[in-house]
Amino acid sequence: MTMSVLEVVILLASGLAAGFVNTIAGGGGLFTLAALLFMGLPADVANGTNRVSVALQSVEGVRGFHRHGKLDTGAILPILWPTLFGSLIGSVLASYLPVTLLKPLLLSTMMGMALLMILKPAVMAPPADAPAFALHEKPLGWAALFGAGLYGGFIQGGVGFLLLGALVGVLRYQLVQANALKLVCTGVFGVVALSVFALRGQVLWIPGLIIAAGTLIGVRVSVDFAVKAKHETLRVILLVAVVGVCVASFFR
Repeated sequence: MTMSVLEVVILLASGLAAGFVNTIAGGGGLFTLAALLFMGLPADVANGTNRVSVALQSVEGVRGFHRHGKLDTGAILPILWPTLFGSLIGSVLASYLPVTLLKPLLLSTMMGMALLMILKPAVMAPPADAPAFALHEKPLGWAALFGAGLYGGFIQGGVGFLLLGALVGVLRYQLVQANALKLVCTGVFGVVALSVFALRGQVLWIPGLIIAAGTLIGVRVSVDFAVKAKHETLRVILLVAVVGVCVASFFR
């Protein structure tokens, strides 16, 4: 497909913003989805094409957090199982159903998280010396991760908030470690979803790779910021991102 210079710039800029926001909080996929829809792509193709950058930025983000010693490698497999199952089901559904079906779920879940962070900030701020729960100790964590995977496989945009709700709010990981594990999850079900969409012929690789180039730059900058920033700073950014994405989604 042919693209104008303006379209290339918009895709790169949306990728840069998405890469930065997704690493620290979530919701960056809404930037890139909006850019793809602006180009005139059908919703299902835009949804599929968006997964190219999701998979690549997640890999880069995980590498960055691991390099800084912030990735809990022992928690990866237990956390991946429920998100993987959920994403497989969600991506298959998304390839056949309209993506607008989960918009009310996205808005209600994220607004609920925003209210929790405002009214009870301790929910998203576990004590620094408190160990995280193992998944078998918190069955609710399994259900929350499965739900996040289901949503992530379906539409992706905003899934980072759901994963952080499960990892921080339920399993009580520190926000930096939760962001690292979140990217592991989004990377895995990003690949699962991308495979499903590609098999259905719903991926345009050139726009997807252009966005991915922007996200890789955004991820590298944001990882360095995330590992140095205070927990309260990250929590404020997360709160602002949640509210911003909710408002943007409401008017879309």
